[in-house]
Amino acid sequence: MKITPLNSLSLPAPQEQEAAIRGQRQLATYLSTKLETQKISIQDANETAHQIELPTSALTILMSILGELAAGNAVQVVPVHAELTTQEAANILNVSRPHMVKLLEEGQLPFHKTGRHRRVLFADLMHYKEQREKESLQAMQELTDRSQELGFY
Repeated sequence: MKITPLNSLSLPAPQEQEAAIRGQRQLATYLSTKLETQKISIQDANETAHQIELPTSALTILMSILGELAAGNAVQVVPVHAELTTQEAANILNVSRPHMVKLLEEGQLPFHKTGRHRRVLFADLMHYKEQREKESLQAMQELTDRSQELGFY
């Protein structure tokens, strides 16, 4: 699957944000997480209603997407098995591509090569990102604890 580079995403327009806010509220009103599937209705260009049955998990993801759009954020859905280029992975981590390559070459993240190009699995990248955030929070907590021990408030 081809992933659209993250730097080519566009932010939602104000009217899209407003529609996302309304849509999220309305969906939240009727979403039941106790059901495996749910039916929604959608109107075509001729305003004819069509009922569609969707997995509840998809509607829950849609709620999250609408929340991000409502907040003015661009959204991209990436399957966990997707392969990312080093530039796409660097964009997600908010680091430079050379730094990303260094992380890969140091063995901090698994990767494979397609020809001469390195590819990173999205799932591996997210695991690394979560681990990095966990270590950062732990380091901040240790600094806080140490400053309290020393009497710095």
